[in-house]
Amino acid sequence: MAVAHSLGFPRIGRDRELKKAQEAFWKGELDETGLRAVGRELRKTHWALQKSAGIELLPAGDFAWYDQVLTHSLMFGVIPERFRPADGKATLNTLFGMARGVSDSCCGAGHAQEMTKWFDTNYHYLVPEFSVDQQFQLGWDQLFEEVKEARDLGHTVKPVVIGPLTYLWLGKAKGGDFDKLDLLDRLLPLYGQIFQRLADLGVEWVQIDEPILVLDLPQDWKNAFERAYNLIQRDPLKKLVATYFGGLEENLGLAANLPVDGLHIDLVRAPEQYPTILDRLPAYKVLSLGLVNGRNVWRCDLEHALATLQHAHQRLGDRLWVAPSCSLLHSPVDLGREDKLDTELKSWLAFAVQKCEEVAVLAQAINTPEAAPVLKALAESRGVQAARVTSRRIHKPAVQARVAAITAKDSQRHSLFATRIEKQRAGLNLPLFPTTTIGSFPQTASIRLARQSYKAGKLSEAEYVEAMHSEIRHAVNVQENLGLDVLVHGEAERNDMVEYFAEQLDGYVFTRFGWVQSYGSRCVKPALIYGDLSRPKAMTVEWIRYAQGLTAKPMKGMLTGPVTMLMWSFPREDVSREAQARQLALAIRDEVVDLEAAGIKIVQIDEAAFREGLPLRQAQWQHYLDWATEVFRLCASGVRDETQIHTHMCYSEFNDVIESIATMDADVITIETSRSDMELLDAFEAFAYPNDIGPGVYDIHSPRVPEVAQMANLLRKAAKRIPAERLWVNPDCGLKTRGWPETEAALVHMVSAARQLRTELA
Repeated sequence: MAVAHSLGFPRIGRDRELKKAQEAFWKGELDETGLRAVGRELRKTHWALQKSAGIELLPAGDFAWYDQVLTHSLMFGVIPERFRPADGKATLNTLFGMARGVSDSCCGAGHAQEMTKWFDTNYHYLVPEFSVDQQFQLGWDQLFEEVKEARDLGHTVKPVVIGPLTYLWLGKAKGGDFDKLDLLDRLLPLYGQIFQRLADLGVEWVQIDEPILVLDLPQDWKNAFERAYNLIQRDPLKKLVATYFGGLEENLGLAANLPVDGLHIDLVRAPEQYPTILDRLPAYKVLSLGLVNGRNVWRCDLEHALATLQHAHQRLGDRLWVAPSCSLLHSPVDLGREDKLDTELKSWLAFAVQKCEEVAVLAQAINTPEAAPVLKALAESRGVQAARVTSRRIHKPAVQARVAAITAKDSQRHSLFATRIEKQRAGLNLPLFPTTTIGSFPQTASIRLARQSYKAGKLSEAEYVEAMHSEIRHAVNVQENLGLDVLVHGEAERNDMVEYFAEQLDGYVFTRFGWVQSYGSRCVKPALIYGDLSRPKAMTVEWIRYAQGLTAKPMKGMLTGPVTMLMWSFPREDVSREAQARQLALAIRDEVVDLEAAGIKIVQIDEAAFREGLPLRQAQWQHYLDWATEVFRLCASGVRDETQIHTHMCYSEFNDVIESIATMDADVITIETSRSDMELLDAFEAFAYPNDIGPGVYDIHSPRVPEVAQMANLLRKAAKRIPAERLWVNPDCGLKTRGWPETEAALVHMVSAARQLRTELA
């Protein structure tokens, strides 16, 4: 019998119950008992949803209060000294302090742990901090408590843990020059303890996530896999090693021969590995096939997936499991909540609950192929796939013709940066260390209420515009009083940096409840690209023109770049990412040109997801980097030399892509560097990055208000790496999630730090 199982489920809830409870807890409006009650209810609901959908082996331990890597850090006792409780017992306050920082520590000692992207997704995790004398000990019972909850509810569960090699890979060595792989022997005994406790709770299978097996691994890490799992095999429980987000490639033999009881592979991202794995898999081992896309919202072609499954069943018999390609963490929860989508588009989609149903149908098609529900589901899938292929709303000849007419000249500025920057400096007349922000200001309750009232028809368009103008006037007034040099309009009218633009582009569709977690309580609702993309009319010009009319200082036009629009949407699967990005670039190019015509001298095109789009395998990098840099230049190169183009990038490791970032040829790049203590600037210094740069001087994801001295010290570190005349001063990221009091307090300190550096270096 083929077994239907899931690698993980969204934890936020259909109505983002977890987000609301977290934020209430942080504000002191909900105590720990209340927060934990919300978590228990969500887990109970999610197990029931999956079981009802037909999942036989349910995941446990996939729930997290902030992110699953942070959960493991607490479980392993990897708590930095600045957060370590006096009695050694971690609490939820410890966990949230590690994630968000603490505001009552002096001299920045309570700064949050570094955050970065989970492989090539838009999900973020907290980077473990390892010391040379790192000791590991079990100290956080969340996994065992949740398994007991599930067992008490009558569920058969498969606990999920991050494997020892992946956990170490994801962390950073701090405070000394040592190889974090040397910590493996200290960490491995904890897995034995974990598996024994799970066995005592009646568990049979455990899922060990080792996604780094789809990366280009150094030989010593490959050797460590063999050594680690030769020890782990002695521990209790049957073990399923789960890989996802790519193909095993040269690691296929290593993964297939690990001394465990099962292996999961991703056949959505890497279908080519399927035939080889059948030949290499030992005869005793279960093979789990990830055939339903856990990272996109389009329905599975069940007949296509079933053909693979039937072939596998002939070879494997009862050793065959069926699953989504990866955890459904990256999918919205339930399509059934969507009551505004048109019937045709909705018929093309599947969210997490529906993906569980697809997995179950595939397993049933193997176990009971003639059952009426199976035949009905296959027929429905066949009809949906045929309807999408022939739908007239997808393909637009005018858009395709414009893309075909692109020439190399379209993606080149008129002059080199050295010429442009002199013209820009003369026109803008900014001081040394010019200060600015990344774009957004706090999205207050009044802003959200006005937006909701407008959408509900309770506010007229004129009333809504005036409400937003009032917010813009406030933002401009605050910035002028603070003494910022380059202003922004605050983005009060924008719900999300992708959704706002996608709503105004043809070829996108939107959901009401398609939320996915980005990090902690931060949830995003990605738009869906279903057809060819174009811009019917200007999207931001009137808002930015209004804001510029309120001040003599330069006002930045704020746009989202084509790669980020693509990466933070659910893309089409019938055409390449590259083709979709070019269509987006042409639409954004039109907006940049219109902003310049409206008198805007600085336009920021955010490419927060540029590094995120990099393929996991180095052999595929260059193709991606070539088209990703080209589409940025395509959208930025329709303006005069005097118009300054900015871009912003979120938490990323830039060393591998620094040359390509330079190839983008933005006049100014702003990046997040405060959590890494300006460490990320090393790449820009080593490469001798030629253009202007604004390294973030404070972490906007934390409620802490950093002191002037702390920010000034970061600027001094930056000035040792980058010439002072090319440095800008800004926060790490946008300020929409912060409140006005802390925002103003932090920006006062930021402006003071910039002025202090001007005096020191004058």
